Amino acid sequence: MKRYDLHTHSNHSDGSLAPAEVVRVAREAGLGGIALTDHDGTGGVDEAQAAGKTLNVEVLLGCEVSAGWKKGPVHVLAYFFDPTYPRLVEELRWIRDDRVVRAEKMVERLQELGVPITFQQVQQVAGEAAVGRPHVAQAMVDAGIVNKTVDAFTPEWIADGGRAYIPKRVMTPHDTVELIRDAGGVSVIAHPVWIERDGRGGTEGLIEELAALGLAGIEVNHPDQDETWRARWSALANRLDLIETGSSDFHGNDHGDTIGLFTTSEETVGALRARCSAVAHDAPVRASERGQAG
Repeated sequence: MKRYDLHTHSNHSDGSLAPAEVVRVAREAGLGGIALTDHDGTGGVDEAQAAGKTLNVEVLLGCEVSAGWKKGPVHVLAYFFDPTYPRLVEELRWIRDDRVVRAEKMVERLQELGVPITFQQVQQVAGEAAVGRPHVAQAMVDAGIVNKTVDAFTPEWIADGGRAYIPKRVMTPHDTVELIRDAGGVSVIAHPVWIERDGRGGTEGLIEELAALGLAGIEVNHPDQDETWRARWSALANRLDLIETGSSDFHGNDHGDTIGLFTTSEETVGALRARCSAVAHDAPVRASERGQAG
C-alpha cells in the first residue's frame, strides 16, 4: 500500500528544490505519493504532476494557506480543491501580494537594526517564488548576519513577534476553512503545536470551532511535534472525528525535515477524498471509515 507525504514545499514558495526535484526525492525515499503544498499558491503543481507521471509518484493538488488568529499565524493545508475557484484564486493572490509589502517592511526594520541587506537582494534570493521570510533569512545568511536561515527565526530578528517581524494580512482560519470547503476541497490544520508554542493557547478550542465549519483533519505526525504532542492531537482528532495525517514539511533546506519522515496511508488519503464527496453531498463521513497516519 502506498505511503504519502502530505506536506512538501518547492521553490515556488520557500523550498529550495524545483517541483520535479521534490518528486524525484520522494521517489528515492520510496514514497508512492506526495501533496505539493506550497504557501498560498499552486504554481508548481503542474510540473510536479508531470514528473510524477514519469516517476510513478502520485502528486496530489495541495496548498498551505496562511491564516491569522490571536495576532499570530495559523496554517491550513488544503487538498483536492478547485484551483480555478474565483474567490480562492483572488484570496491567494491577495495574500501573495501582501507578502511583498511585508518583506519590504521587514527589510526596512532590519536596516534600522544595522543589517546591511536590501529588498532587491531578497527578491534575487526568491527568484520567481512568492517572497517570504525564509528569503529574508537567506539574505541575512548571505550578509553574514546569521549562520543558517533558521537562526534568523529568533526574537532578535524575524521570528513571530521578533524585533523585525511584520504580521501578515490574512484571513481568519475560520474563513479559510469555509473557503476551502466552498472550493470543493478539504482542510487539515497544519502543525498545531506552532500555535501553542507561540504562547497563544486555546488551540483545542480553535480546532473545535473549525471542525464545526468543515475542518477535515489534524496534522498529528509532524517533525516539530514530539510523542506527547502527537498523543494530544490524536486524542483531539478522535474526539472531534477528524482525520489524522502525517508529513515531513519538507523544504529541501534547513526548514522542515527529511521527506517521508512521517507519512500518511493510502487509506487515509482515500478518507480525505471521501470528505470532499461528503461536503459536496452534505453527508458526514465517520471515524469508522478512516485510515490512520503513520
